[in-house]
Amino acid sequence: MKASIYYEKGDIRYEEISVPEIGDGEILMEMEACGLCGTDIHKAQDGTVKGPVVLGHEAVGKIVKKGKNTDRFNIGDRIITAIHVPCFTCHYCNKGQYTLCGQFKNTNIEPGGFAEYIRIPEEHVKHLVHIVPDGVSVEEATLAEPVACCIHGLKAADIQTGDSVMVMGAGQIGSIHGQLAKLKGADKVIITDISEFKLRKAKELGVEYTVNVLNENLGERVNEITRGKGLDIIIIAAGNFSLLAEAVSLLGRGGKIIVFSPFDKDNMVEIDAGRFFRDEISIIGTYSVTPYDFPEAMDIIEKKKINIKDMITHTFPLEKLKEAIELAADPGNESLKIIITA
Repeated sequence: MKASIYYEKGDIRYEEISVPEIGDGEILMEMEACGLCGTDIHKAQDGTVKGPVVLGHEAVGKIVKKGKNTDRFNIGDRIITAIHVPCFTCHYCNKGQYTLCGQFKNTNIEPGGFAEYIRIPEEHVKHLVHIVPDGVSVEEATLAEPVACCIHGLKAADIQTGDSVMVMGAGQIGSIHGQLAKLKGADKVIITDISEFKLRKAKELGVEYTVNVLNENLGERVNEITRGKGLDIIIIAAGNFSLLAEAVSLLGRGGKIIVFSPFDKDNMVEIDAGRFFRDEISIIGTYSVTPYDFPEAMDIIEKKKINIKDMITHTFPLEKLKEAIELAADPGNESLKIIITA
């Protein structure tokens, strides 16, 4: 079979590799589409993983082979899956903190989403594989995983009816967060970025307020929109650690900051620590997705509760993964969600 394999920064090769063998409880999926995630772009552009490795985890396809004890699925079923599975029995799992489980990052699909065929291990088959509903395209279905990730993050935010929410970053994840915040009952939703294209897309997707921080004063706009109250929830959906200090300054009393995007290990930022006591603010980090977030994500996509289809700006064939990553990584290009197809 063919796969696009990352070797090192700037070096992605479309090569022949062996089709994975499956065992009992496992499924072999023929990949039909796989979303290009921001983490894939970060790994490839910044060389944060050691190659050779097949990236990609937002995979959708059809079952072409299955092992014993997979009776709830049939050959030909169109399915989605994700990449990591918790153990459900450890200290963290017992507290509902599934993404902190020691097993979580040690579980993977094989070889990765950017390959023609993918082995789905038994743990994934049990907990992470879902049938794609009729009427949902394979391209739309690839967004189930990022939507589920955002649902996981918004659980920590606990948006209440009437809240004012700001999303910092209007990329693919920020655009999902902005739409979900409105769906969860937020009264006012603001999204910020430096890209006029992404801000225009956010407006088209239904986000009420957009702010280009290159030419608008964000503090003044927040005061205007919230009538001086400040923001109830701020979601950082861009990997710029300096946004944290700005978020603390813009948060209203009792507000929450959700750090959704990763920052580098040694990033240091100075914040007004007195606000924790004085104003009872919270800063919460969220990572990845749990198996329990997928049913809601699929329901949202199937019933078109948010606009997924118009987020997709480009599709590339599997052999053009390198070009797709280069397009997505260049902030001057007008791209939002890119899908890789087999």
